[in-house]
Amino acid sequence: MPISEVFCEDNMAGMARYPDGYFGLAIIDPPYGIGESRKQGPGARNDFIIDKRNGVKTAVKTFHKIADWDDQQPTQSYFDELFRVSRRRIIFGENYLLFSQKQTSTGRIFWDKVNGENDFSDGELIWTDCIKSVRQIEFMWNGMMQGKSLQEGRVQNGDKREQKRIHQNQKPVLLYKWLLTNYAKPGDRILDTHLGSGSHRIAAYDMGFDFWAWENDPDYFAAMQKRFEAHIAKPVLFAPEEMYNFEQTKLFD
Repeated sequence: MPISEVFCEDNMAGMARYPDGYFGLAIIDPPYGIGESRKQGPGARNDFIIDKRNGVKTAVKTFHKIADWDDQQPTQSYFDELFRVSRRRIIFGENYLLFSQKQTSTGRIFWDKVNGENDFSDGELIWTDCIKSVRQIEFMWNGMMQGKSLQEGRVQNGDKREQKRIHQNQKPVLLYKWLLTNYAKPGDRILDTHLGSGSHRIAAYDMGFDFWAWENDPDYFAAMQKRFEAHIAKPVLFAPEEMYNFEQTKLFD
């Protein structure tokens, strides 16, 4: 059974306990400093989302409180520590974040959310030093409506949502599985310093990777823990719908 170590504490204090290069791969979705966590009203993730399906607008209520965690992006000291303890990195928010190591790699990933007509961005830009090229993944994530599979990311998975939203910036488990499949190496220790909803933790556990993460908000941490425990408690009688031959999607650089 893979290790899954998570801590409700400041990530700088946590990373300080580990030696240089301890983690093989860090996959990070940090605050972007754009104030998303304070927004309210139509189109705000922490109040409700207008979901357009078949021309009908549906109010999709979300979970969490108004907070200040997205008022500022991480400091350069944070990125220095992140680069010290990890050997390779994948960092969401490439178009927002500023850090001195950014120019050390030309690697970029574009996540096309296939989200149709709404007020949100068409996708997300991700910085990485795992590759030197630009890659793209198409996987629907529209008001938490999700793609059918990684191979059919443009096809809506019926009329289902993956799960109740517990974080404004929640991301699909399958997205993290795609990243781990293509960029993690056997035996890598996986790091996440901003765990949020815990999608990354679920993906790493399902794929057998040892995983360490931090989340300093007690409410988010408790909701994430409850979600993870419910996930691992489910009996696995057969391969779930989202699991298939990942080798067919593997990228070689």
